[in-house]
This record gives sequence, structure tokens and C-alpha cells, in this order.
Amino acid sequence: MTGPGDPPEGMPDGAPGGGEDEYRSVVFDERFVRAARLQEFSADERLGEHHAPAVKTRHTWLRPGGSRQAFLLVLLIVLAFGTAVYMGIRHPYKAPEPARAQPLQSAVVPLAPPGTVPGATPADLFAHSPAADYRIGAAGINLPTVQRSTHFSDDQIVTALTIAKEYLVRSSVDPATLTGGSVRPVRLLLDTGQLDQFDRSVAHPDDNGQDAATGWLVRFDPKLVRLADHNVRVNGTLKATESSADTLDIAADYTFVYAVQPAPGAPADGAGQHTGRPTPGAASLVTVRRELHFRINRDDLADHRLAVAQSDLQAGPLSCSSQPADALRPLLAGQHAGTDRPAGTDPYARGRANASLCGELSATSQPKPSHPVR
Repeated sequence: MTGPGDPPEGMPDGAPGGGEDEYRSVVFDERFVRAARLQEFSADERLGEHHAPAVKTRHTWLRPGGSRQAFLLVLLIVLAFGTAVYMGIRHPYKAPEPARAQPLQSAVVPLAPPGTVPGATPADLFAHSPAADYRIGAAGINLPTVQRSTHFSDDQIVTALTIAKEYLVRSSVDPATLTGGSVRPVRLLLDTGQLDQFDRSVAHPDDNGQDAATGWLVRFDPKLVRLADHNVRVNGTLKATESSADTLDIAADYTFVYAVQPAPGAPADGAGQHTGRPTPGAASLVTVRRELHFRINRDDLADHRLAVAQSDLQAGPLSCSSQPADALRPLLAGQHAGTDRPAGTDPYARGRANASLCGELSATSQPKPSHPVR
């Protein structure tokens, strides 16, 4: 029998010492080694399933390198943008408001005729007057050839001229405006900064150089005068210039010629100034020259509006004693100015200057009809 520590097959050949060798229990032969099954555990298996990692996992965006730098850059941009918005809202200085339109300055000058006002049919009067070759209505207001300026394109200048033309048509040609009708079409074209002045001029006209309704538009007293012909003769010029990087100036110089006759129920002496009775059934001509200075800024271009800076109106035949601040009261066919002549002005007199100026209507501006009505 083998000893207690012998291998299954007995002692290996040539092994010294026999059973007395204290290490023979750990000596394996080749067949034993080959039959052994070796298995190596991983580090996680050796540590067991309940261990905690020694180092915490780091997210990708916190790892050193480009991702972290990109995150910080985005954060800085967001902070800078938020600060800029906050400072813009909390800025102690307010943005400058756009300049308001200046008040209109106006002058209305009646022109007294040298003799009796001629009367005839409208066609005869127009054919034998200086307005014989004038165009009718809006066709008489032509836009000039334009070129771009330093700060405005040619299209912008054309737009400004078109607004000015529309104002001239609405305020000088529209029959409703001429006969005391609605002034809303004219008002819609005005810069909002002038609306209060316009409303005051229409409601409470005054010849103080600012509040004359006839500084804004042409209007006849409907109680005394009506249109004998709605075809108004028109002739004049428009010109646009750049006054600043934000403003265009439009100069308009137009003559409008109207055929009028007494309104039904009008007093027999016309305007009540004892200048003769109007000739029944006869029409007469009224000539109005308007020199207007408009200002149109970029906001006005966008809103299709304008500001009327200056208005100079001359109209005849009128009596010098008439007060054309609210409406025109022309002398009609068969009437004359009589002794009502332009009054002198004393430059040495103190106080308010005479705002109600008067001029004389040239004889050559009066029609010479071939078949006058007497």
C-alpha cells in the first residue's frame, strides 16, 4: 500500500526520500497538472458585486478638452447677451424722439379787380383767359424728372412728389373740399404733428398767420358761391430737394382757375359789401395761386404723409375788406371792388402788424369773353 501522502499512481519514478519527504504531498506529476482546470477571475469578480468604485465617472462634457471649452464659451455668450438686454432695458437715457413737424406759417392775400368782373359761360371764359391752355384737374400736376440725391433714391423722391401731388389735388381740386364738404381726405395726408393745428384752423379760423383754413386748402363759402364747372384748370411746377439726410423739401407753385356763380339763395349783393349785383345766369372766373413748401421725412414716406411748412395764397377777384381766413368769397360776374382798394401799411405803428394784406388783380389776368353776359 501507498502512504497517506502518495499520489494516486504511487511515488514517481526516481523520487528520493519516499514517504519520509515532507514536500512530497505538493509534488505533482505531468498527468496531474494536465488534468487540473485553471480559471482566473477578473478584478470586478475578485472584488465582489457590492464594491463601490474608487473614482466617480466623469461626464463627457466635463472631461478635459474641446467639449468643456465649448460649454464654457456658450455659457459666456449667454451671460453677455443677457447683460446687454438688461442694460438696454434699464438704460437711464431714453432714445431721442423723432422731431415733430413745425407749425404751418401761412399768408392769404386777396386780389381786388381793377373793374367790373366779366361774366359769361364757363367755356367762353376759359377759352378767352390766360388759362386757355391749362390742363384739367390732376392732369395739370405733373411730376418732374428726378435723380437720386445723396441720401434718397429716385424711387423715394418720386414717392414724396406723389404725396405732394395728392395733397394738391385733394386740397385744391376736389369739389367736396372746394364747396365746404368734408376735409378728412386732406387731413389724412398731414403729418400727425400738425393735426391739432389743422383741426383748430378748420374749426376756429383766424388770419393770425397760422390758423387760417385757407392756408391748408381752397374753400369757397357755400352760402354765396357754387361751382359752375367742376373742371378746374391747373398749371404750375413741383420741385424736390434734399434738406438733410432724413428730410426732403418739396416746393409747389401752382395756379388754379375756377368757374363759379352765385349759390341758390345767396344775397343779392353777393358778399354783402355793396359792390353791385351779380349778373343772373353768368359765371365768372376765380384765380388762386398757391405757393406751398412741404417737408417729408422718412417716417412720412412710410406713412404716406407730409408736413406743410409754408403756404402763401393769392386769390381774386376778391374785395380787400373780405376776410378769407375761413373761406373765399369772390366777387361774382357784374360786381366790382369799388373804392375798396389795397390799404397802406404804417411801418411806424406799434402793435400787431396788418396781417390782412391786399393786392390788385392784373387786368390781363381777367378773361375777355366773346359773348359776355350782362
